[in-house]
Amino acid sequence: MWGSFQNSQLRIEVEASAAAIKDSLLRPEQMQKWLSPQRLASGMPEQLHSGLTFTSWIGPVAIEHQVDVAKPNCLRLLLHGGIDGFHEWYWGEGWVQSRIEGVSLLPLNLAQTLGLLRLRQFLTVNS
Repeated sequence: MWGSFQNSQLRIEVEASAAAIKDSLLRPEQMQKWLSPQRLASGMPEQLHSGLTFTSWIGPVAIEHQVDVAKPNCLRLLLHGGIDGFHEWYWGEGWVQSRIEGVSLLPLNLAQTLGLLRLRQFLTVNS
């Protein structure tokens, strides 16, 4: 894998319930609404579950995701391709935390920050 090892952990407050956050992170239809410019593969199930494997793209860069853990308050994705590592999400009433570690040419901290801000905006408008 080309790139450098990167790790980042961010936590933000959001004006949303834990249930709304869960739906935004575990339901691909909802996730795609705030994840832009990252695109999810078509034909995704209604909800992410352990063992599921899917692909997303950031421009021409493909990232394979394997859902390691999908619970009512956490999601852990093992990543391969454009990022070799993992992405963990934890949430509760009014907060979301994201932790990402991996080797990549992509600027992971910047992408993580922008993703959390888009998620917060999505939840503010849709909760």
